[in-house]
Amino acid sequence: MNRVRVTRVFHFEAAHALYGYDGKCRHIHGHGYELHVTLMGEPLQDPSHPKQGMVMDFGDIKQCIQQHIIEQFDHALLLCKHTPFIELADALQQHTDRIVWLDYTPTCENLVIDFARRIQSVLPAHVQLHHLTLYETPSSYASWYAEDQPA
Repeated sequence: MNRVRVTRVFHFEAAHALYGYDGKCRHIHGHGYELHVTLMGEPLQDPSHPKQGMVMDFGDIKQCIQQHIIEQFDHALLLCKHTPFIELADALQQHTDRIVWLDYTPTCENLVIDFARRIQSVLPAHVQLHHLTLYETPSSYASWYAEDQPA
């Protein structure tokens, strides 16, 4: 059995605010996020199959992540639905449909956990999510590894 890891990199822009935080990030601000998605599996060994030799076609990975992450989060304002500034959020909602309401504070750490759950729920059975790395800036990122999660 030869297991291989394949990685695809994605970019998206989003704004967020960390309400209750004691620093500058409590204000609405944006980031150019970079998401590294690493999958693991055995390359398909069926000479008659068009995906012969692949863990998962890079085009299929792109389509999956585009549909389940990028389309929802790109150029959106990410807000916790428990924000104390709900009036401001409601006013913003009247002017844009690009607000993503989350059950959590939209930190890089919480986003990468959410993304892992979303991706795991739609992957083909023969492919596993190995890890995700979400860069908030070129020098600041959060990583999620399957091996670190409770069984």
